[in-house]
Amino acid sequence: MRVNRVLCAVDCGMFVNPNTVEAQIQGGVIFAITGALFSEVTIERGRVLQSNFTDYRILRIHEAPEILVHIVKSGEAPGGIGEPGTSAAMPAIANAIYAATGKRLHDLPVGKQLQSV
Repeated sequence: MRVNRVLCAVDCGMFVNPNTVEAQIQGGVIFAITGALFSEVTIERGRVLQSNFTDYRILRIHEAPEILVHIVKSGEAPGGIGEPGTSAAMPAIANAIYAATGKRLHDLPVGKQLQSV
């Protein structure tokens, strides 16, 4: 499975640098795609089996989707911008899988479950 394109709209209140807002959302989306599709920490006999990126799957740069960020102009007080990209993207991926397959997946990462879809 691959995520090809992500469109985000964000209202974070007043901001100083739109490039920073865009970068934060893009990074959060990449982190969420990684978590939703691949990242799994497994424990055996009380120890974590993954030790580094050689055995902990992350999204590679050539797999990254186009991420478009639209910032809503607002006069509201500044708000946090670090988490919205991550918290919104994971359920969006799960809903896209449901729309495409008709099957609800309830566990992350979804990789192993996709084999039965």
